[in-house]
Amino acid sequence: MEGCTVTDLKVHSKHNCFFLDEALLRKIQQETAVSTALEVGTNVIKIRGGAFNYQASSGHHGEPMVLLWIYGGKVVNQKTGVPVGATWSTLNGYDDTLTLEVLEPATLCAFFFDTFLEDNDGEILLSIVKI
Repeated sequence: MEGCTVTDLKVHSKHNCFFLDEALLRKIQQETAVSTALEVGTNVIKIRGGAFNYQASSGHHGEPMVLLWIYGGKVVNQKTGVPVGATWSTLNGYDDTLTLEVLEPATLCAFFFDTFLEDNDGEILLSIVKI
């Protein structure tokens, strides 16, 4: 293919990991995120509406994106097929979905992170459909 370039980027699981210690994780779970219980079965999570706007004052359009932290029980993300006791994910866009097979009840936390809170505006509406 003419004009095509490929760049490989190796991301190391220790050297390139931002470590969340117990205090930071507890703060996400108890003070920052909105949470809900996930019951055993197949759960499909998606953005139903809204946007995260991190430059509202500039007229910038918000993005339909959100960070997810799932913990406290065993789940399988259908994209990876790996049973885990905790996992991270993101939803990016209205068509993106996360399908979890919940093997043991777990907690879903949804939140954003940013470097400047004062200009944030908007909210995301998630739907969690248990099939």
